[in-house]
Amino acid sequence: MINNLNVLAVIPARGGSKGIPLKNLKKVGGVPLVELAAQVASSIEFIDKTVVSTDSNKIAAAAAKGGALVPFRRPEELSGDRVSDVQVLTHALNVMEQQDNKIYDVVIMLQPTSPLRAKKDVVDAIRMLIDGGYDSVWTLSETDSKSHPLKQLTVKDGKLEYYDNNGKDIIARQQLDPVYHRNGAAYVIRRHTLVENNSIMGINSGALILDGKHISIDTEEDLKKVNKVIHGLPA
Repeated sequence: MINNLNVLAVIPARGGSKGIPLKNLKKVGGVPLVELAAQVASSIEFIDKTVVSTDSNKIAAAAAKGGALVPFRRPEELSGDRVSDVQVLTHALNVMEQQDNKIYDVVIMLQPTSPLRAKKDVVDAIRMLIDGGYDSVWTLSETDSKSHPLKQLTVKDGKLEYYDNNGKDIIARQQLDPVYHRNGAAYVIRRHTLVENNSIMGINSGALILDGKHISIDTEEDLKKVNKVIHGLPA
């Protein structure tokens, strides 16, 4: 509990993955991704409960080893690749409130595929939500200017077009305003945002911009990059 607010951390980790089978069990520094996420959440004293939402016994066991609880299994209808974060988090919240007979005021989502998070990143996001009165706080990383939306192109039926027509006016990167992408280190969300607004962002959302490498793992190549980073090698 922090500032009289009950805090629930949810680690979403389904067993199916098209890119990397059982991706959440892949290891970074010899430790499964889902276990790493559980370790971080379990180390934060004002998180009241950390649970994993999974349909996999193997993932459940790894999460439990990291300190997360496994008080339910994610139902099949919430285990597909087109299921939203809102659906998964709302299900976890409802189950835990029923089991614990209490209201959780803040929900934190920690994606296992962002293993370079530090405890401080999560703590800072929680404190930012509370101190700033936000509906949610997401951790972000600045996007390399080479990947800026105004430098992106589309190809339709072999025809080249600008993704955004304003891209034709860009000559130098100094013309580009910074843009950011979600890095998955932490999403901190107030209960009313999730339940009443059916959103993980809400109307008044804060951005915690993190420095350093924050690689979200979607491919085997991403996994290799993360392991290089933790060993101090260039990714």
